[in-house]
Order: sequence, then C-alpha cells, then structure tokens
Amino acid sequence: MFDKNRYGRILVPMVTPFKDTDQSVDYDAAVQIAEKLIDDNKADSIILTGTTGEFFSMTFDERVRMFEVLKDAVGDRIPLIAGTGSVATREVIELSRRAKDLGYELAMVVVPYYTKPTQKELYRHFADIADSVDMDFVLYNIPIFCGVSLSVNTVAELSKKSNIVGIKEEAELGPKNLTEYINATDDDFTLYCGDDTMLVESYAQGGAKRVGGVISGGAHLIGDRIRQLIQTFLNGQVEQAAELQQSYLPLYRILGSNGRLNPVGLLKEAMKMIGYNAGVPRQPLLPGTTEEKKEVGKVLKFLNILD
Repeated sequence: MFDKNRYGRILVPMVTPFKDTDQSVDYDAAVQIAEKLIDDNKADSIILTGTTGEFFSMTFDERVRMFEVLKDAVGDRIPLIAGTGSVATREVIELSRRAKDLGYELAMVVVPYYTKPTQKELYRHFADIADSVDMDFVLYNIPIFCGVSLSVNTVAELSKKSNIVGIKEEAELGPKNLTEYINATDDDFTLYCGDDTMLVESYAQGGAKRVGGVISGGAHLIGDRIRQLIQTFLNGQVEQAAELQQSYLPLYRILGSNGRLNPVGLLKEAMKMIGYNAGVPRQPLLPGTTEEKKEVGKVLKFLNILD
C-alpha cells in the first residue's frame, strides 16, 4: 500500500544536466546534483525525467539510462521516482516496465501533450498503464503545457485503480482543482502541489491528511526553506507561512521571466551560482543571457541564497 510519508513533503523533479559541448546527457553531473540535494537536505525524494528534467527532449534510452545510473549511485538513501510520461501509451508502459525492473516502485505520468485527448481517451491512457505495470502511479496534471486538464470525474474514476495513488496538480491555473479532487476521491488518494507559488493554498485545501507535499523545481535552491514553510503552516502559524511564501515569490517569478514558460534554463543558472554542476538546457531551450543571470543573481542575494 502506498505510504506518502515514505516519500516526504519535498519531492524534487531533478534537472537533467546536458553538456555545453554537444548537448549530450551528463550522467556524472546528474549524480553530483542528486548527491548535493541529499547532502544539503533539500529533497525528501527525487523525481527523474520530469518536466524540470526536460524529459520531452530526451530519448527513451537516455531516460532509462538516467533511471539506472541514479539508482546505482543513490541506492536507498533517498526515494527515487521515475518520470515515465510520454505522448504514446505504449511508450509509457514500456518505460514504466523498465523503471520497475530497475527497482522503482513509483512513477509519475504526465497527461499526454500536443494531442489534446478527450476525457475518455485520458481515462483509457492512464487505466491501461495502471493495468499493464505492477507499480504505483501518480497522475500529473499540467494543462499549461498539455493543453488539456484531467476532469474531476476522470480523476475520481482513475483513483479506483489500486495502483493510481495520487495526482500532482499544477495549481495556479486551477486553484480549486485540489478541493474538487479531494471531494471526489477516497482519503488514501494523495494530492501533490505542483506549483511552488501555491503551497499555502494547497495545504489550506487539504491539510497534511490529503496533501502529500510539493513537487518543486525551486527546491533545488530552497528545499530546506520550503520544508520550514510547510511545517510553519501545519503548526498553525498561517500568517508566518504566508509571509514566507510571499518572500519566495520573486525567486519563482524571476526564473520564469522574459517569457520562459519552462523556467529550467534560468533555474540551471541559479543552481550553478550556488555550486551545482547543472549543465545547460537542451535546445530549443537556451541558457540565460548575461542580463538574465545578473537579475537572477540579484534575487538570490536578496534572499540570502547567494552570498
């Protein structure tokens, strides 16, 4: 049975470092990033090849190799979660099978992108995956990238599958979706906040009973502070938690500045400023410009993340 406590409250969708020379995956650097996340206590779990991991520009074999390399390097020191989302159902199934064979027990699967499937098609996609692979799955709803959102009824039906155990909700576009999902599912179905800017709002809707935590790219930088924010809220210090969230908003906004819908390019720049070997994004995404890096550095210094 899925135990959300095993995976903790800070689930980090780890960046995939690509080499500046040829855009190939730098697996050694990936191990270094995972080690730093563990050593700095910024992650309770690590998700591989999620959106922040730029899975959409990685090949099947690259993703399997990432699962293998990180499992060998990290072992059981921190729970690892396989991001196995893809457009094609059959590819998700095969990728999930490969992850399971490597010892992964939980996978996160994004809504198929570009295709804009109907709710019936979405149900069939996730149900077939759950029926085909004996491991636990977290749904991943992010309509800003996929162009379609999982409806409440679809989530409710999928939650009846014993190995569909939760959902990551990108909460800013649908701020009440979490409440809708909570009301439509059993108490053992776990909700994860998928938007760094909406953590207080998410916990206010579901509390620790239903909300497992946050799946946060920003946690590469401030995972320890996000953990403090959550605990502050759960201790009943709502105003203080709100103030903490307000103080971090400039960081989240600067990473998505200049129309960067996917903030990974500037996230990697910020990570490099504090000691990560984060590599570069894979094109068409581009590294930060000199001016962008300057502005990111200002925010990091203002928040005392960078000396």
